[in-house]
Amino acid sequence: MERHVLSVLVKNSSGVLSRVSGLFMRRGFNIDSLSVGKTENPELARITITLMGGDEVLDQFIKQLNKLQEVIKVIKLTPDNSVVRELVLIKIKADATERAAINDVAKIFRCKVVDLDKECLTLELTGDDSKVSALIKLMEEYGVKEIVRTGLAAIERGSKEISSYGDYFEEEYVG
Repeated sequence: MERHVLSVLVKNSSGVLSRVSGLFMRRGFNIDSLSVGKTENPELARITITLMGGDEVLDQFIKQLNKLQEVIKVIKLTPDNSVVRELVLIKIKADATERAAINDVAKIFRCKVVDLDKECLTLELTGDDSKVSALIKLMEEYGVKEIVRTGLAAIERGSKEISSYGDYFEEEYVG
């Protein structure tokens, strides 16, 4: 089983996310992460989907996605052609004696302390999966109270834009 990251450009309208996620449910796919937001064009949104599976099944799923009326373009991103990041918030048990040590680790990872009280602190980190996982593992020694992960956000490297692929792309949406 391989990890796949899909970048899906869709019309920014109500119900799109439900229809896209419904395809996963009907096909028995499990979504590892899903993030969605507006693009530079307010009429469009980008959905980043991370899932595990074989290439043959993934190809069939991409074909099904492309059949949805609201889907403009689907591309599979690979590690060598994309920038992939995730945001994580980690609430950690931290009394006064542990804060300095936790802060030292936070500096190494270029984290921000975004909340602090007598019993805990909250760190914010943006990075790839390995960086996020490494920080979580180190913080377990102090006692992780809560973790919130956003899921992946991904974009192709370089100057190529998702709208430059041509096939299936509707001219009315070109910048």
